[in-house]
Amino acid sequence: MSVPWQGKYAAIALIWGSSYLLMKVGVEAMSGVQVATLRVFCGVAVLLLLLRLTRGRLPRGLGTWGHLLVTGTLLCTIPWTLFAVGEQRVDSSIAGLSNAVTPVATVLCSMVLLRAEPVGRRRMLGVAVGFLGVLLIFQPWSVERGPDPLGFAMVLTASASYGVGWTYVRRFLRGVDPGGLSMPTAQVLVATAQMPVVLVLWWWLGTGDDIATPWSLHGTDWLVPLVSVIALGVVGTGLAQWLQFDVVRAAGPTVATSVTYPITVVSVLLGVLVLGERLGPVVLLGGVVVLVASVLIGWTPRRQGRPAATAGRHR
Repeated sequence: MSVPWQGKYAAIALIWGSSYLLMKVGVEAMSGVQVATLRVFCGVAVLLLLLRLTRGRLPRGLGTWGHLLVTGTLLCTIPWTLFAVGEQRVDSSIAGLSNAVTPVATVLCSMVLLRAEPVGRRRMLGVAVGFLGVLLIFQPWSVERGPDPLGFAMVLTASASYGVGWTYVRRFLRGVDPGGLSMPTAQVLVATAQMPVVLVLWWWLGTGDDIATPWSLHGTDWLVPLVSVIALGVVGTGLAQWLQFDVVRAAGPTVATSVTYPITVVSVLLGVLVLGERLGPVVLLGGVVVLVASVLIGWTPRRQGRPAATAGRHR
């Protein structure tokens, strides 16, 4: 039975919006790096299976894989690690709010990598509004009320990494995508090769002194955290990629990327209702301001009164 793209869009918002909750539960028995590593292993297993079932193939060419090494790092290894490690210090709702910064980072990176494409005043206004929202969330004027500075910096960097990564994809990988799940599977494969190295280095450097080995868990109540991270990998990293590509094909990339907005809302609601997290009024105001910035950046007004041929040249 075919599912309309609207249903898949709603599923993506729920799946990725709940990923911050699942990471927060996971760090109760694992370190952030362990959470990211297990997530990648589960996700790549699902993606390889789906790629085989859909008769897809991985990208080819040394140059393409060189670029995939960059995008896999920027879109998988860095953000998934920093989100999980950051949530050891900040609430899941704060991490979810930071996700709305991705469009701001995309605009700033586009100014460097995509100079031929005009940014426009509206998007620059969105960048300025986004910075204001970040300041309201962080509240640098109040040490006691704002989130942990290091944890907040980690989740912000993770969100910005998405913006840099997708801009890099647009600049260097346009035209070499064989379609289907080829690119996302390849990117997660890159992370699969990187994460064990990151995990061992993290343990060797003594960051996780409370864990005897890189694969050991802390605490006695580890079943729920373990299941949460497996679900994060299988559903949030594997199946969600499949759904996202179906939405892109059916409704276009603009609609597909707008899922950032409901993801932020879902993550905050789950953090407050399920985990009992509390957000002050200034933090909530900052979240709303960042969402407004994302809308300003992502909103594309319809061109009216133009002939079809003229409009086509500007697509």
